[in-house]
Amino acid sequence: MQNFEEKIKKLGIDLGKGSPPVANFVTAVTSGNLVFLSGQGPMKEDGSFMKGKLGGEISVDQGYEAARLVCIQLLTALKNHIGDLNKVEKIVKVLGMVNAEINFDNHPKVINGCSDLLVEVFGNKGKHARSAVGMGSLPFQIPVEIEMIVQIK
Repeated sequence: MQNFEEKIKKLGIDLGKGSPPVANFVTAVTSGNLVFLSGQGPMKEDGSFMKGKLGGEISVDQGYEAARLVCIQLLTALKNHIGDLNKVEKIVKVLGMVNAEINFDNHPKVINGCSDLLVEVFGNKGKHARSAVGMGSLPFQIPVEIEMIVQIK
């Protein structure tokens, strides 16, 4: 049996404390054995958010890194909610929203930043259904927002 907490440490990822919601909602809700995680944005180490539009000032590679940062935020929120990531049975669904210029068409490559990390941490349990869609804008001008559904033991 894999130890997901150890895997995260070996990858050099610090989940930190997480951030409180920016409006009137909670970061996670459990219903049965499913945890629904609210959308998160790419928060930098200094607590500020990355900003910009894909197809504009943000490249696909930078968008990929933004999605990876968001995944770390999601994992932090999940750990804070369930206490131990070893309770994860399966990553069920990821919805990736990309703040994109009208002609941008590489949304899946951007959201791979999150999906790749989930598979790296959870192996086959990290493979998930996914949507990667473009948006005309996102809160605080962030380039990516991602929400996730997780099955727990």
